[in-house]
Amino acid sequence: MKKQVVLTVAESKRLIAKGVAALPQVQKAMKEGMLVVATGTTNAYVLQELWGKKFDLRRYRSGTTTPKEPDRLPEEREEPIPDVVFRKGDVAKELNRFDAVEHMGKGDIYIKGANALDYAGGMAGVLIGGSTGGTVGRVLPSIIGKKIELIIPIGLEKLVYTDINELHWIAGTDDSEGPSLWPLTGTIITEIEALGILTGVDAYLYSAGGVAGAEGAVRLLLDGTDDEVEEALKFIESIKGEPRYLL
Repeated sequence: MKKQVVLTVAESKRLIAKGVAALPQVQKAMKEGMLVVATGTTNAYVLQELWGKKFDLRRYRSGTTTPKEPDRLPEEREEPIPDVVFRKGDVAKELNRFDAVEHMGKGDIYIKGANALDYAGGMAGVLIGGSTGGTVGRVLPSIIGKKIELIIPIGLEKLVYTDINELHWIAGTDDSEGPSLWPLTGTIITEIEALGILTGVDAYLYSAGGVAGAEGAVRLLLDGTDDEVEEALKFIESIKGEPRYLL
């Protein structure tokens, strides 16, 4: 059976978050090890799913890309939530996303979002505005050296068509302005992987875009057995209407 579905950006973020939370290695790390959720818009959804409670998503974000006059919620944002590091399911309040890696090792999980996706190349890119490399610059050596699994939740809306490494070099010249792009590899989870994890269906990016609130939306082609596709449709219906992410 083949069916098509459309997901807004917010619906995609919720889907990806549920997919990440359902990963066997994530569930194991939550029970037996350590897991870091770095700040970010998509990661805020991930944190809600892992924590099992709702909160104002704006309280767990880092840098954002917005129009000149962004749409806003009427309520002021409350105080940001401090970095969340889980140790055997409990929040280790004494740790943050930087120093947690000192206590982590094989089997532990570090979750970090990204800004660009080369899906075919299996790479992501993170925009870096600070001179010290941001979160990635401080934790990546330990993640690599200790073989900590890096999970990268990222929506298909962030697809680029040029190799991430090439973009990195092009923007790294002395006449280039704006943020740098740090190439990143890890376990990439998009809407495609999330649907596979949750329902077993094969999903394909079929088209993208929209208007009137569907800007950045993706149309997915679902392919699988009747049961798999029906389960996927039922699941997608459950996240339909996810509110837009507003500042």
